Amino acid sequence: MPASPSSTTRARARASASGEQADDTEHLRAGIQSVEVGFELLRALSDAPGALMLRDLAASAGMSSAKAHRYLVSFQRMGLVMQDPVSTRYDLGPAALRLGLASLSRIDAVKLARERVPALLAETGHTLAIAVWGNQGPTMVHWAEAPQTVPVTLRLGDVMPLLTSATGRCFAAFMKHEGRDGERIPPMIRDELARLKKLPVNDYLTDVPRSQADVQALMDETRQHGLSRVVNSLLQGVGGFCAPVFDAQGRLAMGIVVLGSVTTLDTRWDGGPAQALLRATAQLSADLGYRGPGA
Repeated sequence: MPASPSSTTRARARASASGEQADDTEHLRAGIQSVEVGFELLRALSDAPGALMLRDLAASAGMSSAKAHRYLVSFQRMGLVMQDPVSTRYDLGPAALRLGLASLSRIDAVKLARERVPALLAETGHTLAIAVWGNQGPTMVHWAEAPQTVPVTLRLGDVMPLLTSATGRCFAAFMKHEGRDGERIPPMIRDELARLKKLPVNDYLTDVPRSQADVQALMDETRQHGLSRVVNSLLQGVGGFCAPVFDAQGRLAMGIVVLGSVTTLDTRWDGGPAQALLRATAQLSADLGYRGPGA
């Protein structure tokens, strides 16, 4: 029996709609792929120390110069890329800067760090903490205890000493001694050192500076290794590391701490916990926009 005109019309409509959906899907796939390919040029520019010639930019993005040039023409129109008329080199444009600043302004550094803690906790197997600079000095703002670890009598909101805690040593070594907060560090170190000089020497708390030379040696050692360390300093039988996290302006945003019993925590500079901490804080710094000392 032949199909009725109405059923034929409905079938054609369904086929047409199906074809349009297929076309839309194909266009969507092609558009996404095109964006991903073009983004490699923006990534190459953001990773480069300065502006690049077309051939170098194309090579960094893994494409031909002709293909790269087509993308760059569109990116220039959008303000994502600009070209120096004299050197002909390409660099990121004002629209890219606005996007970057908008993204950075919306990042909650501590929230981002807290999201990384569970993975780092699993990797190190030891208690972790996050500290920021507060009104009185380095202050604990997050704490995550690993199972079967030595109990540590520290609480959220505790302010850590600059010379006998890994947290304090990290801030003392890596926080710039300028600005309202940074200028407070040298006198705080002098006051704490004066108190430490009066303490009796004992066989339990061995990692305690007693002179300005000791303090300088601690700061040099901390900067050399990229993180601070204490062993039998603030608490008997406890060791720990604190690694710095920097923001896009190169300022110390926070310190992330790993600590535990000296009988179970590997306190070597090149040991597993220290290296895991360095990797995590380096990635977090990069995610906050930090480009490194020479950037």
